[in-house]
Amino acid sequence: MTYRDSLALSWKNITGNKLRTSITVIIIALGIFALILIITAIQAASNSLTASFSTMGSNSFSIRYKERSVGFGHRRRANTIKTNKKTLNERKSNLGIPISLNDAKMFRDRFDFPGSRVSIALRGPSGIVVNTNRLKTNPEVNVYGGDENYLELNGYNISYGRNFTKTEIESGINVCMIGSGVASKLFPDNNAKAIDALVSVDHIPYRVITVLADKGSSAFFNTSKVVITPYNNVRRLFASQNSTYNIAVQVDDLKKMDVAVGEATAVFRPVRQLSIKDADNFFIDKSDSIAESLLTNLGFLEKGTIGIAFITLIGAAIGLMNIMLVAVNERTKEIGLAKALGATRKTIRAQFLFESIIISLMGAVAGIISGVLLGNLVAILLHTGFVIPWAWVIAGIFVCFVVGLLAGSYPAYKASKLDPIVALRYE
Repeated sequence: MTYRDSLALSWKNITGNKLRTSITVIIIALGIFALILIITAIQAASNSLTASFSTMGSNSFSIRYKERSVGFGHRRRANTIKTNKKTLNERKSNLGIPISLNDAKMFRDRFDFPGSRVSIALRGPSGIVVNTNRLKTNPEVNVYGGDENYLELNGYNISYGRNFTKTEIESGINVCMIGSGVASKLFPDNNAKAIDALVSVDHIPYRVITVLADKGSSAFFNTSKVVITPYNNVRRLFASQNSTYNIAVQVDDLKKMDVAVGEATAVFRPVRQLSIKDADNFFIDKSDSIAESLLTNLGFLEKGTIGIAFITLIGAAIGLMNIMLVAVNERTKEIGLAKALGATRKTIRAQFLFESIIISLMGAVAGIISGVLLGNLVAILLHTGFVIPWAWVIAGIFVCFVVGLLAGSYPAYKASKLDPIVALRYE
């Protein structure tokens, strides 16, 4: 009996016991399905995050009055400063003090790092409606206040119109720039018609001076449904007493980033009236730090999924071994007859090993296909391309091959050791 004959006989036995084979395949497929599903979803989310932050540039950073908290389950990012009793004592006098307009202007005037640009911004209301006399947007538009450098530091380009003038910024008059998503909603025929048109932003009239180019959006950040006004306009109409300004800094060379961050820290500490012994009461975020922290959290999820899949596959291997042992008992006479006709121990072992490995690989294929298809539902929701985690697909096939080999080894050995005379008399 050749290996080809053993393989054909194994396949015949697999197809002849459809119910038992199906149950075993499903058990194995569940572990691979969970792994591939989560890995595919994580890669889709990672692609979306990468796209979201790619437009911000890797050579910029921002200064905030408190740390940005990002993560799943309120897990803070990896570089969070641990707040112990000593740190609280050091910072209790100035913890949580917002950055004022005066602080931001003083930093901008004093920071003279070569090849750098500074932008002052103030966040306005979120989820508002923008409308004209005929059309209106959904309540999903965000308002931001900026200066003449805001567009460049946030990766925006101008489709129609112009940038803010210094007079408009200082006076805070009601002029605005609108994102491409807002322009398309209010002026669907021709976005250029938005220039010099009057729109109502949260029931306040504004004259449009700019339509921004679409720089791409994702499920995490929609950069087209925005209204940008001078920061003094946001301060005058929307800001509260506790509003804080955001300072963004861009350098012309990525290699200068760490030096620029150090220089910014040295400049801003006196602005915040900190002594040498005081801890910083502000935080510096690099443009890609949020994406990195979120991807780190996705990595924790990935590791947890691997653990779950591993446990499931151990259970599947035990189940497969039990089923193969049952198959040995059921086919004892068949094994005795095969040996009586000249089958060797090697061919008997090969037959049962092939059967175990084929069942395991069938589970792998079913789990991979279903995991990739369902995992890409996340890719569709996040508007990313179709994702196939090839490394994990190959790893899943290899792992299932090993599971089948290990689970079938003992039953195959047991079958090959049967005495043909005893086996033929088995009832």
